[in-house]
Amino acid sequence: MKEKLELVRKEALAALAEVSASDALEALRVKYLGKKGELTAVLKQMGKLSAEERPVIGQLANEVRAKLEAAIESRAQQLANEAMAARLLSETVDVTIPGETRKLGSQHPMYQVLDELKDIFIGMGFEVVEDREVELAAYNFDRLNEKEGHPAREWTDTFYFTEDSSILLRTQTSPMQIHVMERQKPPIRMVAPGRVYRKDEVDATHSPMFHQVEGMVIDKGITMADLKGTLSEVARQLYGEDTVTRFRPHHFPFTEPSCEMDIQCYKCHGAGCPTCKGEGWIELLGAGMVHPTVLEGCGIDPDVYSGWAFGFGLERLALAYFKISDLRLIFENDVRFLEQF
Repeated sequence: MKEKLELVRKEALAALAEVSASDALEALRVKYLGKKGELTAVLKQMGKLSAEERPVIGQLANEVRAKLEAAIESRAQQLANEAMAARLLSETVDVTIPGETRKLGSQHPMYQVLDELKDIFIGMGFEVVEDREVELAAYNFDRLNEKEGHPAREWTDTFYFTEDSSILLRTQTSPMQIHVMERQKPPIRMVAPGRVYRKDEVDATHSPMFHQVEGMVIDKGITMADLKGTLSEVARQLYGEDTVTRFRPHHFPFTEPSCEMDIQCYKCHGAGCPTCKGEGWIELLGAGMVHPTVLEGCGIDPDVYSGWAFGFGLERLALAYFKISDLRLIFENDVRFLEQF
């Protein structure tokens, strides 16, 4: 039996010297020291030995086991060290190689304008409100005094979800004014930025999806003079002190009287060019005094309170702010264009 134990020791040590992977090392451990291993198989024969031989063979078997366990542990540490050395070599960084330039992104020009616009209105005491894009026709049209038959309610102009035209992608952020008036009593000063959707053909100044910013003031004693003064000041803060504005009479169902505000063309300064379509002016927003019917529909007494509202396209503001000539550039995600800002 001594010869068998010595043979197991020699074979195991020789195999350990050749092993080059952790999984192979584990296989050898199981082969020689496992429950069904070769050393265990030899020890199972000790019952055939005499009483005098058993202590001697038992001690020798323990020595063989201890040597093999120590050899396996040592080889495992060697393999771990070799693996770490190989990893360090493969992951070595040559600090003399020039580093790769990481391009940092920047905020989209349109949202740069929106943030500045929010700062202007917040500085004037307005609250910024954002809400749903899928809206009920009752809020998008009816509550805003746009009755059945209004051109904006046609299927050719609006994206509807239902056959009865009751649910749609909002065509304006004006419904937010109704939501605010329903849950909050005057005084009210709010602006509502967000995406809106209309079936417009894509050209230099139109898109089927665009961003709108609408606002409203409701309080006692509010007049048209407050509207003109506030919106002119917003234009000056946004575009500079030399900004020239004008107001023209217009018609909107939810305001009476109504108007449109233009700014002098930033390209030709009033002389006329393709950007302003030869007029010298660029339409910036629509506005007016909130219609008494709209106030009454929200439970606000028009004999006590009055107010004004406005709405404009954020993209058009960005065009004027950065002196961009084509609206499509804002949506095309051309890095060569965007990285200028």
